[in-house]
Amino acid sequence: MIIIKTEEEIEKMKLAGKILVKVHKELRNFIKSGISTMDIDNFCEKIILENGAKPEQKGYMGYPFATCTSVNDEICHGFPSDKVILKDGDLVTVDMVVNLDGWLADSAWSYLVGDVSDDVKRLYDVTKKSLYDAIAIVKPGTRLGEIGEVIQKTVEKEGFSVVKDFVGHGIGSNMHEDPQVLHYKTKIKGPRLQKGMVFTIEPMINMGEYKMKMDSNGWTSRTLDGSISCQFEHTLAVTDDGVEIITEQD
Repeated sequence: MIIIKTEEEIEKMKLAGKILVKVHKELRNFIKSGISTMDIDNFCEKIILENGAKPEQKGYMGYPFATCTSVNDEICHGFPSDKVILKDGDLVTVDMVVNLDGWLADSAWSYLVGDVSDDVKRLYDVTKKSLYDAIAIVKPGTRLGEIGEVIQKTVEKEGFSVVKDFVGHGIGSNMHEDPQVLHYKTKIKGPRLQKGMVFTIEPMINMGEYKMKMDSNGWTSRTLDGSISCQFEHTLAVTDDGVEIITEQD
């Protein structure tokens, strides 16, 4: 069942979103060659707590960290580690959920470490573009399935592939709610969007094929062919005539 949020509830989620965006913006200057992904996790958790919020992912179904830090061939849910040291040319995605007074915001941004190859930069740009191309059609009356169709068209035109094993999702006072948001085209058009729906769009795009494999930790997924993967994610609220990005970046 899709839970329609009131304007007051969305305002509370926007406050959580402001904290999340603050963390991501500060990461822009923090992430560099030589730091570990555990350094990233500690940095994010500290800012979240200092702002009176808490990292919702920590403890969720036993997940032990405040963030997911996925490097290069890791698609998502990468475990922060003191042993994973970023180096020039890496791509790292940092995904986190902020809980402020019981209301959540969820967003993953990818970061380029130092000088990256042209192919990695193009993957980064196309992944981000696919998210914003999809956001551009979000408004009352749009069919949910149209989102994935837009993403797949943007991505495949550039020779990349869309991961099919993970989806966007409704969010509010719970991290995962209905509806599921596919990032690729299917025959199922899904419900029409309406004001008050709040959900994430979070395409994960691979430089090679879309297939994945799971690490032994039961959380981290990575590309089957070892190619680089990239992700961007925003939490969105459907408005009277369009959409508001709760986790907007600039």
